Amino acid sequence: MLAARMRFVQYLRKGDLAKRLGLLADDQKCLVELSGIEGVPCDLKSLIAQSPNLEELAQKAEKQPKLAINDDVTLLPPLTDPGKIICIGLNYQDHCDEQNKPAPKEPMFFSKYNNTLVGPKDNVVAHKASDKIDWEVELVVVIGKVARQVAKEQAFDYVFGYSVAQDISARDWQKERNGGQFLLGKSMDTFCPLGPAVVHKSLVKDVYNLPLKTWINGVEKQNGNTGNMIYKIDDVISRLTETITLLPGDIILTGTPKGVGMHRSPPEFLKPGDVIKTEIEGLGTLTNNVVAP
Repeated sequence: MLAARMRFVQYLRKGDLAKRLGLLADDQKCLVELSGIEGVPCDLKSLIAQSPNLEELAQKAEKQPKLAINDDVTLLPPLTDPGKIICIGLNYQDHCDEQNKPAPKEPMFFSKYNNTLVGPKDNVVAHKASDKIDWEVELVVVIGKVARQVAKEQAFDYVFGYSVAQDISARDWQKERNGGQFLLGKSMDTFCPLGPAVVHKSLVKDVYNLPLKTWINGVEKQNGNTGNMIYKIDDVISRLTETITLLPGDIILTGTPKGVGMHRSPPEFLKPGDVIKTEIEGLGTLTNNVVAP
């Protein structure tokens, strides 16, 4: 049943300025609206903060009409205003290997800003400030409740669900400029396509056995598996919450496998006209065109 699948999306209908909250079908061809149900907010962050009874929500959603996803429906990022976007560098062993670097002795955390977020079919801007714009498919963890001083054994209790992201990176600004700080290279506008949905954790049987891939112009560039993570999700949440309180709707990008453009021979970078396709099995697909400013 569609409503039982718990794949949460945010979207706009043609001519409507107010975003809506819905549930996406597995085939990504239709949805049902949740925000039309009494007491249900129009955004996912607010819904997560309510700690909703998902069984009751599914029963109510079954009575809602289905809406075909066509040119009259624009899928937004499933979260448009997370309080935090936390990323982890060098968190896949094969990504370390392609750089001839040892695995880090502790997680390498950095952040992106909300201005990076775009939807599953939105454009990525090839900013004139950089000529080394790169791709990185990443599994996203969505926090479901206030998390502070969380033990590893309880970490998954604080996870609401998962999504797909591209951690687009301006490598020159990340590696060569800005004093070696990652922030500007990672936080340019449109540098985090996200979606198409946040998939509730109950639908993911084994989060450490998810194939994740990137194609550029139809050519496969990344083909990895989440089992290759060095620092696992429970460990990451436990370490972060030693010093940072995580809130409902915060997101964690958990790292990328090998195959990024910077470490190919010769290096490859994105340019206007390119098409980025990103997929994590069971979670969904993003297709983003690269455009000039």
